Amino acid sequence: MNDKEKEKMLTGQLYDATIKELQEALIQAKDLCYEYNKIKPSKIEERKEMMTKILGKTKQNFLIEQPFYCDRGYNIEIGENFYANHNLVILDDNQVKFGDNVFIAPNCGFYTAGHPIDSQKRNQGLEYAKPIEVGNDVWIGGNVVVLPGIKIGNNCVIGAGSVVTKDIPSNSVAVGNPCKVIKKIDSYHSLT
Repeated sequence: MNDKEKEKMLTGQLYDATIKELQEALIQAKDLCYEYNKIKPSKIEERKEMMTKILGKTKQNFLIEQPFYCDRGYNIEIGENFYANHNLVILDDNQVKFGDNVFIAPNCGFYTAGHPIDSQKRNQGLEYAKPIEVGNDVWIGGNVVVLPGIKIGNNCVIGAGSVVTKDIPSNSVAVGNPCKVIKKIDSYHSLT
């Protein structure tokens, strides 16, 4: 693989997303997702085994409902007791890390990828990617979008339909577009 472009991708710099090696890795991950999405829902262990081939790092207890889509797979890390409902999309051109006890409702997207505002650069196939990090004990409601470079702290609830454009501190309930903290959670007793 073109290590220079991959390094740029993982450090948040503009990189050429059209190079052959990055495109091949993208297609490989999409093929694995296609295979995963065709496994019978009742075949839990087979689904789990396929997810360990797709994702960069998993713990023991997790379930990701079908369909699931990602760009690379190897940049995704999930913690213990992770659950994602139907139609999770992760554009993991950079690292996406989920802590323990994370629950994600249907139709959510985590997007590390972004494109330049300058149309000439954008039309050249240049893009950037910034990591996303989600802490422990987080519940994310349906139809939530998390944008590049966001950190969501421990013990947070993100309300349905939110677009997370800024970091969310630990012990928060946050909602809206753009997503804003509306309430602090007074007590936090992590199970981890």
